[in-house]
Amino acid sequence: MVMHEHHEHNELQEAVERLKQSGVRITPQRFAVLEFLVNAKTHPTADEIYKALEGKFPNMSVATVYNNLRVFKEIGLVKELTYGDASSRFDYSTSRHYHVICESCGKIVDFHYPTLDEVESLAEKVTGFTISHHRMEIYGTCPDCKNKA
Repeated sequence: MVMHEHHEHNELQEAVERLKQSGVRITPQRFAVLEFLVNAKTHPTADEIYKALEGKFPNMSVATVYNNLRVFKEIGLVKELTYGDASSRFDYSTSRHYHVICESCGKIVDFHYPTLDEVESLAEKVTGFTISHHRMEIYGTCPDCKNKA
């Protein structure tokens, strides 16, 4: 599906623009980590990112990956997800989306459901709060774990 690839390319360009505006130097390694995150359908851990990129950058360390993730997190490009399991997963934060989390293996999958934004305006009306954001998590067992059972 060509449209989808185009969309990802735009996301990467936007991310690079945001880095530039924040005054962050874009090193090849930094770009690679960002590109990996933008294209990742799952929410990789720092280790997974490192393993995926170490072939391309033999002198890159896990620390480099962590440092880059921290930079991305500070400017709001990336969210750190800590759900129960020990290692944080990283999510390139684009549009509103929700997480469906496997209780068995800890895998996290994105789920888009724009209609839920209405929850915020309803909450504001009912409570008089000014709502900043909401977060929803959905738990279950992923297909891989179901097949193993």
